[in-house]
Amino acid sequence: MTAAMATTTTSTDAVGADTTRLQLMWLASPALPVGGFSYSEGLEAAVEAGLVHDEATAAAWLAEQLPLTLARGDAAALAEACRAWAAHDEPAARALNAWVAQTRETAELRLQAEQMGRSLLEWLKNGAHAADARVAQLSALPPAPNWPVAFALAATLAGAAPRDALLAFAWGWAENLAQAAMKAVPLGQAAAQRMLTALAAHIPAAVDAALATAPEARQAFAPGLAILSARHETQYSRLFRS
Repeated sequence: MTAAMATTTTSTDAVGADTTRLQLMWLASPALPVGGFSYSEGLEAAVEAGLVHDEATAAAWLAEQLPLTLARGDAAALAEACRAWAAHDEPAARALNAWVAQTRETAELRLQAEQMGRSLLEWLKNGAHAADARVAQLSALPPAPNWPVAFALAATLAGAAPRDALLAFAWGWAENLAQAAMKAVPLGQAAAQRMLTALAAHIPAAVDAALATAPEARQAFAPGLAILSARHETQYSRLFRS
C-alpha cells in the first residue's frame, strides 16, 4: 500500500468514526425529537411523596436508579438488541421488544417506552438509513417499537459498538432526569451539573454491568418505583407524563 493510499484509508476511517460519534451525541441529546424531556420516570412522584426534596436527595435518587433499574433492565436489553440488530436477527429483536413491554410495571411507563420508540422510528424513517430493512422490521414490532430496542437499532445503523451505544443511552437518561429534577424539586442549573458530574463517574461501571448481564439475569423489578409511578398516574398536579 502506498503512503497516499494509507493516508486516504486512515482519513476515511477517521471520518467514519467521527460520524458515528456525532450520531451517538445526537441520539443522547435532549433535543432529539422523541419527547424524553416530558417524562420524569417516577421522580416527580418521589418529590410529591417527600422522598426527594433537595439536591442531595435528588442525586441519591438518580444514583440508585442507575444500577437498580437502568443497568439491569433497559440497558441490558439494549445491549442484547444491539447484537441482535447487528446480526439481522429480527426474531431476537422481537423477543426483546416483548420483554421490554411486559416488564413495564405501570401504564404510564409502558406508554413512555412506546411513545419514545415510535418517535425514534419516525426519526429513522426520515434519516439516511430509511431504506434499511431493519427499519421496517422495527416498525412491525407489536404492539409498538419500545425505546431501548429502537435506540439499539439507531445506534447500530450509526455503526456504534454496543458499549458506546449504552454509554450514549445512559447519558441521555441522566441528562433528561437531571432536567426533570431541576423542574420538579426544583433545583438550579449548578445543582443539576453537580448531579451529572456524579452520575458520569458511575455510568461506565453501570454500562459494563449491563453488558455482562446474562439474558436470564435481566430484570425490571423495582416495586417502590412502580408504586410511585402508579400514584403519579392520578397525581392531582404534575408537570411530567411519568
